[in-house]
Amino acid sequence: MTDINKIPPQIRRDIVRMVHDVQSGHPGGSLGTVEFFTALFFEILRDIQPENFKIESTGEDTFILSNGHITPVYYSTLARRGFFPVSELSSFRKLGSRLQGHPSTHDGLPGIRIASGSLGQGLSVALGVAQGKKLNLDNHLVYTLHGDGELQEGQIWEAVLYAGAKGIDNLIATVDYNNAQIDGKVDDVLSLGDLKAKFKAFNWEVVDIRNGNDLDAVIKGLKEAKNLSGKGKPVAVLLHTKMGFGIDFMEGDYRWHGKALNDEQLEKALKQLPETLGDY
Repeated sequence: MTDINKIPPQIRRDIVRMVHDVQSGHPGGSLGTVEFFTALFFEILRDIQPENFKIESTGEDTFILSNGHITPVYYSTLARRGFFPVSELSSFRKLGSRLQGHPSTHDGLPGIRIASGSLGQGLSVALGVAQGKKLNLDNHLVYTLHGDGELQEGQIWEAVLYAGAKGIDNLIATVDYNNAQIDGKVDDVLSLGDLKAKFKAFNWEVVDIRNGNDLDAVIKGLKEAKNLSGKGKPVAVLLHTKMGFGIDFMEGDYRWHGKALNDEQLEKALKQLPETLGDY
């Protein structure tokens, strides 16, 4: 089994190279959530079947990516976990590729269960999956990831209200709480207020991961969330990260939400990221 600590720097190398290659994509949020994806797919998710992927997800934990623009981190994680060849990362956002800018189910890419990126919709989908598991007596969990700016969408709060009221306790929803969105800082665009208090008021349990870019802290926090599941309430994880984490000139800068690195910037970035598992 690969040393889990070697995975994040390699995923970050994949991200910046993929986006640079086609001069298109979303590197900021991707870099900030590397530890979350690493923890989830290499430690937390139960009974996933990379080499025998089935879109129905029966008999295994399910992950739904709601903020679908961060495909660079999603695709790299799936490839490094064995869902499809690592070499396919070179086709990112190219004509005819299965690795579209936002996840698509059209071409049957293993690991992708919904087309996402129209923000605000992923939690509603996850609720349907979670209730389906209960009806089928499947005791596996459903995990989601959302951007904090995404929580400005009204549909999110309808789903939050429903999940809490109906006690959907096989659901763990994570918010990438980096205070950055495409137009600036979240607090400046439309403040979310006391997010922890809001989830609790909607009858959710809340886990606060203060350093979402520390792999051990993320694993510990997600395990805590798992332990809270199955007790009558859905679980929200507030994952405090830095956009662009791992590259000094990108960290905390919302302008990297959807901007590609130029040749010079790529060279600087790669010098900060050791090649631990081999580039694609």
